[in-house]
Amino acid sequence: MSGDGRSLYVAPEDESAPLDDLQAEAPLNPVETEAGIRKCARMIHKGIRIVSDAEWAYREADAKFDRAFAAAYLDHDGPAHAKKYAAELNTQPERDDRDVKELAFRYADRRQRALLAQLDAIRSVNTSVRAAYMADSGVGR
Repeated sequence: MSGDGRSLYVAPEDESAPLDDLQAEAPLNPVETEAGIRKCARMIHKGIRIVSDAEWAYREADAKFDRAFAAAYLDHDGPAHAKKYAAELNTQPERDDRDVKELAFRYADRRQRALLAQLDAIRSVNTSVRAAYMADSGVGR
């Protein structure tokens, strides 16, 4: 990659539902926490396609790079180390494309894992909120 590597990176298009949307700032009730669970579950479901598409694109770009590298290596005349360096120079665009797609895949995967952790946190809060509401209502006494 050229420069610091960030110039080629483009974040996935699905930034419509930031993780901060799931953070509550006011006291919660069971209905709100259950709505948060449903919203997070929908985001996770949507993220499955995003991660899968990003992984597929990365694997295609990786295979394309491998084929281009092999062809460039075989096309160059000279000793093995010269063939390798020539192939590396001649396949820079394919390598850059692969690297960008790998970054997009890893970003999507990290985002999906963060959503799963967020779902666990909301479930935990929901359990506490329900317990507090049950204690206040006298249920279970």
